[in-house]
Amino acid sequence: MVIAKAIAEAGLLSHDAVLATLTKGLGGKFAGQKVLVLIPDHTRSLPLPELFRMVVEVLRDASQLTVMVALGTHPGYSEEGLNRLVGITADERATLYRHVRLINHAWDDPTALTSIGVIDAEEIRELAGASWHPSLPTSVDVRINKAVLEHDAIVILGPTFPHEVVGFSGGAKYFFPGISGPDVINATHWLGALATVVGTIGIKDTPVRAMIHAATRRLTTPTTLVALIVEGHDLAGMLVGDVYDTWSAAADISSLRHIQWCDRPFKRVLSCCPPMYDELWTAGKCMYKMEPVVEVGGEVVIYAPHLDVVSHVHGKYIYEVGYHILPYFLNDWERYRHIPLGVLAHSTHVRGSGMMVDDVERPNVTVTLASKISPEDCARLNLGYLDPASIDPADWQNREDEGILVVARAGEKLFKVK
Repeated sequence: MVIAKAIAEAGLLSHDAVLATLTKGLGGKFAGQKVLVLIPDHTRSLPLPELFRMVVEVLRDASQLTVMVALGTHPGYSEEGLNRLVGITADERATLYRHVRLINHAWDDPTALTSIGVIDAEEIRELAGASWHPSLPTSVDVRINKAVLEHDAIVILGPTFPHEVVGFSGGAKYFFPGISGPDVINATHWLGALATVVGTIGIKDTPVRAMIHAATRRLTTPTTLVALIVEGHDLAGMLVGDVYDTWSAAADISSLRHIQWCDRPFKRVLSCCPPMYDELWTAGKCMYKMEPVVEVGGEVVIYAPHLDVVSHVHGKYIYEVGYHILPYFLNDWERYRHIPLGVLAHSTHVRGSGMMVDDVERPNVTVTLASKISPEDCARLNLGYLDPASIDPADWQNREDEGILVVARAGEKLFKVK
């Protein structure tokens, strides 16, 4: 049930409208309780510093307030980095916000996790539906950050956008994979790969969303969702309520706000990567959100002159396998089954759809990386290379009639053909 809502018909919400919605949705409801607030990291667009201050003020009557960054497997932050993420100084953290515990999720620290149940083989097959494949695990230990059981209530604060693994981001995704252990992270991402990006992104009801909600139903701690509709970097909407209905309503709005429909496919796309994607692990979104609008045989150029890292956490495995279409791995599964499923999923998502013909990989789209990653490394990764210094985005502009599209800030808005 949505208990508070503000949607700007045009433009953005005012500060007063945001504060009023937060106050109606959260104010006075957690007095004397220990509250855990889950927030996104820097790879999501939202006015987090402003929202952090407002949420802390609205929850001022909580007996304990913990703010945790729902990192999934993204790298954690230093203390200075945490301060910068929420827009406070070290002095403010030591004084004005000394009552707020600001921490990272640690997906790879077993002592930080607890199990709330198991999804068995029968349920996995039921949740996966037509996307089920024997490469999926036979059981999933639903491990989650134990902080969820150490607090009386949980508040999720985050935006909803079209998403390559889940369909639409937000909601219970801040639990799984946001603050979960590796079993759930790997299973959900691989299920998303089996369903394919084109068969998932911008679709509300997906097998992965079903698995995430099945895992969430094993959690008994009351949860309130603050779902954000973001335009650019600011708020155009806010919905507050339960984690299921509120997310569903936010996804409906996102489908109207964050999908750009094109009259026809393009043969070449210059997908300009914003600085917030500082490794290819997240910059891959500049491919995911473009593939549906690229004609077969076309090309996506990920233009990321700032980017010099494939993945701080998973780079070793990615360099081992490279980027390939899904059938490439399934056709030789014994060779790749030792690789974490989340890494294989990322590989297929970036490489896109395609087929094997006479044991030769035939991707539908060429993926070219224009970044600080060397030509040699791009070849090793099975990606094309362009020198970013050779690209002037202005030269690509206004050439839609030639089948060329430029997306100035790629990664959040989904492009599709009508």
